[in-house]
Amino acid sequence: MPKNIEIKKVLVIGSGPIIIGQAAEFDYSGTQACLALKEEGCEVILLNNNPATIMTDPDVADTVYFEPMTAASIEKIIKTEKPDGLIASVGGQTGLNLALELDEKGILEAHCVKLLGSPAASIKQGEDRDLFRKLMHDMKEPIPESLIVHNAEEALDFADEIGYPIIIRPAYTLGGKGGGIASAEKELKEMLRHGLEASPIRQCLVEKSIAGFKEVEYEVMRDAAGTSVAICSMENFDPVGIHTGDSIVAAPSQTLTDKEHQMLRTSALRIIGELGIIGGCNIQFALDPNSRQYFVIEVNPRVSRSSALASKATGYPIARIAAKLALGYTLDELKNPLTETTYASFEPALDYVAVKFPRWPFDKFKDLDRRLGTKMKATGEVMALSRNMEAGFLKALDSLELDTVGAFMPEIMKLEDKELDSLMAKADDRRFFAAAERMRRGAGIEFIHQLTKIDRYFLGVIQSVLKIEQEIKLSPDMDQKQLSSWKEKGFSDVAIAFLSGRHETEIKELRKQWGIHAVYKIVDTCAAEFEARTNYFYSVYFGEQDYVPVKNGKKRIVIIGSGPNRIGQGIEFDYSAVHGIKALKNSGCEAIMINSNPETVSTDYELADRLYFEPLTFEYVMNVVEHEKADAVIVQFGGQTAINLAQKLEEAGVTLLGTDHQTLFTLEDREAFYRLLDSCGIPRVKGMAAQTAEEAIAAAGTIGFPVLLRPSYVIGGKGMAAAENEKELAALLKKADEAAFPILIDQFVQGKEAELDLVSDGENVWIPLIIEHIERAGVHSGDSMAILPAQSFSNTQLSALRDYGTAIARQLSYKGIMNIQFIIEENRIYVLEVNPRASRTVPAVSKVVQASLIEEATKALLGETIAEQNCTVPFTAVKFPVFSAHALHDQSLDLGPEMKSTGEGMCIGGNLEEALKKVFDDGKDKPLLVDFENPEDRQLSSCILYSPAKMEHIRKTAIAYGQQVITDEDTYKAFLTGQSAASSEPVPIISGKDVGTCTL
Repeated sequence: MPKNIEIKKVLVIGSGPIIIGQAAEFDYSGTQACLALKEEGCEVILLNNNPATIMTDPDVADTVYFEPMTAASIEKIIKTEKPDGLIASVGGQTGLNLALELDEKGILEAHCVKLLGSPAASIKQGEDRDLFRKLMHDMKEPIPESLIVHNAEEALDFADEIGYPIIIRPAYTLGGKGGGIASAEKELKEMLRHGLEASPIRQCLVEKSIAGFKEVEYEVMRDAAGTSVAICSMENFDPVGIHTGDSIVAAPSQTLTDKEHQMLRTSALRIIGELGIIGGCNIQFALDPNSRQYFVIEVNPRVSRSSALASKATGYPIARIAAKLALGYTLDELKNPLTETTYASFEPALDYVAVKFPRWPFDKFKDLDRRLGTKMKATGEVMALSRNMEAGFLKALDSLELDTVGAFMPEIMKLEDKELDSLMAKADDRRFFAAAERMRRGAGIEFIHQLTKIDRYFLGVIQSVLKIEQEIKLSPDMDQKQLSSWKEKGFSDVAIAFLSGRHETEIKELRKQWGIHAVYKIVDTCAAEFEARTNYFYSVYFGEQDYVPVKNGKKRIVIIGSGPNRIGQGIEFDYSAVHGIKALKNSGCEAIMINSNPETVSTDYELADRLYFEPLTFEYVMNVVEHEKADAVIVQFGGQTAINLAQKLEEAGVTLLGTDHQTLFTLEDREAFYRLLDSCGIPRVKGMAAQTAEEAIAAAGTIGFPVLLRPSYVIGGKGMAAAENEKELAALLKKADEAAFPILIDQFVQGKEAELDLVSDGENVWIPLIIEHIERAGVHSGDSMAILPAQSFSNTQLSALRDYGTAIARQLSYKGIMNIQFIIEENRIYVLEVNPRASRTVPAVSKVVQASLIEEATKALLGETIAEQNCTVPFTAVKFPVFSAHALHDQSLDLGPEMKSTGEGMCIGGNLEEALKKVFDDGKDKPLLVDFENPEDRQLSSCILYSPAKMEHIRKTAIAYGQQVITDEDTYKAFLTGQSAASSEPVPIISGKDVGTCTL
């Protein structure tokens, strides 16, 4: 039984807004931890200012604070709530750093708050590069030749002694922030300057580069009694030198001998024991491919990105178990909820392979530096499960939602051999495709290995895929045995059709004719050694079914998830999918989830009645629908990913609830959309669709400049841009490829922007509140600060916005959830865009009014009548974007129609001024950099660095130093408004009490 029986009230620190290096995996771990604590009877208080997460739902924690993620905020909350204990290990680097700051300042001791889980001393030993280095020396664990430095001179002397390249690793940072590999003195000086500023304690480890070694990770757990287990080994496809978050990863490790595995496993368990970690821990090793020499790279004394991957790859709920260990349980007292028979001390065994593939933003921002190194750049990731590595790779590639077919990437196929070789030698996000293409052109495994240091085994798997490609090309009259073999190795119908010159539907018909169909295998953590109760599946094209659905009288509804996180489609869509699953179950339906993202709550196997971990393509989704004999599919909750599947699913005879292809056509086709608005009597901006660049220029001439360009069926404003004149328009069109057309050309109206989310049953319409954007029209809504509810619009304008939304929903006989964006120019209101799906703002709106929009939308989709509700909000909330400039350092921070932010936060106050004051409080005693032409108000010039010239290097320096950068005048005015507020106290949201409420 737990030793901490006095712990009744626990404060959990979340990870805050999504940034590169700290993403949705902490929503998953935080949610698991909160629910595990409540399961043990604890009252849970949560600080996390990310409104898009499931973690910040009122039914996850008892009380939620959307406050600045600072030690000062936490101290105020501690004084109010008086918690017994604090858990920080599920809040990423943000949570860990805050816990250590609280400990060092004596705040925890002063208020009798116990740090649960790993002691502060253990965390410091894992995070402080100097302390960790000393511990490894004492344990005689090998580490690369290295030195702790606090200035450039020390680092330069070290480099002179051991030679370049040198790896820089700042202390207490995430995602490799501030780090890198320096090949010369000038590069080392620059990287070290940024690295020291990125480290909260101004400390960096500089070490001799071991780039090229194998990189292997172990996810391990330990309890207070000293029992340790290795949950999962993971091997990076890429060698040391590329951040693990940017590396393709296979679990379990594929190329280690048993002696090597046991050697590293033993080392990992020794290290976690010596550190005294309680809970989950990630340990990274470098292994010399030519000997058994290994080095310990680093330790993360908390749950991490790899923890989420290991949990989903094995079915072992690491964060849930870690939270209970923090309360004092031991591993042999806790049962694995997946089997309900084995204990948490039982190490998982896998009879399949999991392949993680990172998702980068470079399809959206092609001009950014795509080279990969020790600083992470991926915004998300996918995972594929299969019984062989070829299928693991191909399923992962199918999950990325890129312009690729199998292992083919069109842009790579256009490059010369020398370009491909250069791309592989200086690895970027296309290296897998480059290696495949170079091997297609005759390069051997050894040649690619020497260029990339990728293990020959993995290159052999790629070669195996290429041999099958050739076989398909040379077999126009394929037979049953061939097709069955190709499907077993993971080739999709689309890829086989592409290679054989047939159509996708022909391949599917041949499969049906020959009885070649997907079978579903169970994820059970124990390689079928023990019976598992889980409903967690993946598909293969051979073997027997592990599960055959049996009709039980309940409606069977499939929800399609949103796939990998990327800019424009983040965890807010996972929030919608999770709430959709819950609502279906509450309505007596069987809820079935399909998704490919290992970081998310939606892929927690305990959530849905059945979880299918599959690529979100027509083939894989249709296979599940047919296997389940599903009654209907919901595409409204999975962002643009799910919406893009609507037409094919409908054509295949699938019943879609709510959004159908005709609705999509009406809202995406310009002429149909304008007819809709005209029929509702709603004003609209001038606009036309263009099929070619010439048509676009002619359309702009008719409409008049400035104009806004927008491709159809995209997310996050991908490809959107404004043109002030014909010259700018011509330049934009010159850069656009054929796939960008048709392009929508709209009149660019300068005005205030507003938006709303509504729920409709076809007749009744519920609009909880109106959202007001702070930045002008022309800034993407995802990059704009927003006020909930709107403050500056007149009652007449608010009524008009509600009337227009209601009219559109009724005219379409729309069922479900919808988002509408408006521009208000003086006294005219124009409809800018209508999205027939859940939007980015749904979670924030739901939390402000404390009523689930998705739950009501699900009822409407099931044919129920919804009731219009009146919502009152006794506070003001401000939602704000967060950018990952620390990772995408060459991205312009100027705001425009294409979204750049990777996440969002929200603060609430008694009024607008208080909320804005909290938004700009980052806990750092550093001035803002205000960088735009002629701010109107210089009243705070004494504490603001002002650059009248837009000098990118000044911005980059400011970001490296941890300064906030403001590039928009409206944002600056909001900052000034916030400065006028008096100090404000934390505002709690308490599970439906003393918060915004909605009544019938």
